[in-house]
Amino acid sequence: MLSSVLIANRGEIACRIARTARRLGMRVIAVYSDADRDALHVSLADEAHRLGPAEASQSYLNAARIIEIAKDAKAAAIHPGYGFLSENTDFAEAVEKAGIVFVGPPPAAIRAMGLKDAAKRLMAKAGVPVVPGYDGEEQDSEFLSAHAAEIGYPVMIKAVAGGGGKGMRHVAHATDFASALDACRREAASAFGNEHVLIEKFIARPRHIEIQIMADSHGNCVSLFERDCSLQRRHQKVIEESPAPGMTRSLRQRMGEAATAGAKAVGYCGAGTMEFIVGGGADLESAQFYFMEMNTRLQVEHPVTEMVTGLDLVELQFRVASGEALPFRQDDLKLHGHAIEARLYAEDPDAGFLPQAGTLLALGWPGDGIRIDTGVRQGDSVTPYYDPMIAKLIAHGETREEAIRQMAGALSETRVLGLKSNKALLAAILAHPAFRNGDVSTGFIDHHIARLVHAGASEAVQGRALAAWLAAQYRDRPRDTVWTALGGWSLGGTPRKDFFEVLLDGLQTRLVVESGHFTFGKHRFAVDASEPLAMACDGATGASYIEVDGVQVKIEPADPLARDVGAASGSAVTRAPMAGKIVRVLVAQGGTVRAGAPLLILEAMKMEHPLKAGISGTIKTLSAVAGAQVAERDVLCVIEPPAAG
Repeated sequence: MLSSVLIANRGEIACRIARTARRLGMRVIAVYSDADRDALHVSLADEAHRLGPAEASQSYLNAARIIEIAKDAKAAAIHPGYGFLSENTDFAEAVEKAGIVFVGPPPAAIRAMGLKDAAKRLMAKAGVPVVPGYDGEEQDSEFLSAHAAEIGYPVMIKAVAGGGGKGMRHVAHATDFASALDACRREAASAFGNEHVLIEKFIARPRHIEIQIMADSHGNCVSLFERDCSLQRRHQKVIEESPAPGMTRSLRQRMGEAATAGAKAVGYCGAGTMEFIVGGGADLESAQFYFMEMNTRLQVEHPVTEMVTGLDLVELQFRVASGEALPFRQDDLKLHGHAIEARLYAEDPDAGFLPQAGTLLALGWPGDGIRIDTGVRQGDSVTPYYDPMIAKLIAHGETREEAIRQMAGALSETRVLGLKSNKALLAAILAHPAFRNGDVSTGFIDHHIARLVHAGASEAVQGRALAAWLAAQYRDRPRDTVWTALGGWSLGGTPRKDFFEVLLDGLQTRLVVESGHFTFGKHRFAVDASEPLAMACDGATGASYIEVDGVQVKIEPADPLARDVGAASGSAVTRAPMAGKIVRVLVAQGGTVRAGAPLLILEAMKMEHPLKAGISGTIKTLSAVAGAQVAERDVLCVIEPPAAG
């Protein structure tokens, strides 16, 4: 076994690798950026070394610096985790050249499967089914548009060097192709330094089913069965499970054989995943499957495979990297029960899944029986520099129904306050009849979005949160005089009224409390602290975060005399929702726009976010400049509506 390992990663995967490495008696070496100096993965290591500034390009993507640290620390191996440099051929080669073991496949295998177009041709040659499309070198826009028309809409545009849902666009109509191609190229160039794309036929109601494989350097390669990763938003996975709902013995065998044949064709060694598109929706009896891509690394969703096989995939990675043979053959492997993983993100599903950055004021996990893979603790920050994942929750049951129940209960016990999260969305997916029946596809969330996501908290939810917040205000007030007592009296003999000015989820609201009650919208509420709601307060801003039925409500004291100058003059102000980089400005000062039209594109947390006009009117002020870095809440654009009359 290897004596030590440097983990060239951060967050939950760095923590997960560290725990297995320590169990195996290895010395664990962590690296960190300035943003992660006090991160959980640093505290779990035997030693930790600074990489550089917060930006990934200057820290976790700095291959030379990582190898320099590994040599100085006398690391026997480097484990890349996933993301960052995990599928970078040059990095893998440089690690081996430095005399350090790379815990991953041979560089040649990474290179062979690294570009989607070349990988498709290689898999077709190996007899693995591939999706019809164009994956050639010609990248002229009109040429690609013509091929898309020849393939037939709808099509998918994919960055050849892509992964993690970035550099992908679904195009339903020819009129949308040019703008989708432009956005895909831009995102691909930013994320991968390669703007080349391929075009594929879009498979209707597709399932995303992948096969986990494990291979050693002695010629052995096995399938560790499938994972269904169809539940996605923005082409990024949200819920994964194993086995796939409706999977047949015959299809599992055929997909497993195709996956291992593809891996052997590139001389693969280590953990890897063959991703397939499977047609047919819920009915897999006679479904066709097509190779999509191979991830030459550990997958985010590997825990569901561990739960149903009883294997530690990271331990197997270390053993294979040490030169050991796999301790089992295909016939030795069996599926046990059902596992589901839910990815808990700091994001706002109500606002197009906009990533969130800030402090996790409260963070609490369910009790025994649920596996939690996380890289953060209560009080830690989710920064705009990296992926906004908070944790992965993994449930296991004897049946799929039992695993769903376990996960639903776990989500209800999970507490995330201070940042918006997708917790309520995850719970809504689990409760949806179609999901429970196994009727899933990659378009599930988009198709059912109206039922899964609501435009903000309801009046009833906000009212209950306000009642709890008001109860806390009265509880914290001095109670030594009749003037401060709830439900007091006035000199005129009329019931006393207390006035509170607050920002309720960002909207200024006035509350009037009389005789221990207040009216909000169409409802009347009692100021009552008896309902046990989770609450956290930000001492720096005075904002309170209250969870009601899985939905977070934010309440801030407001100055009743404060005015929004932009709103007062009839203008709509567009602010940066988070720190990031302006990659494109789509309007000009003095120009006119309609409500909902895109104004600019902000790049943050590895994704592009179009910011749209809140009202129709004229661009009065435009401070956004392409290429500029902006801070959260910076004013980017002010729109003045048409004059009345």
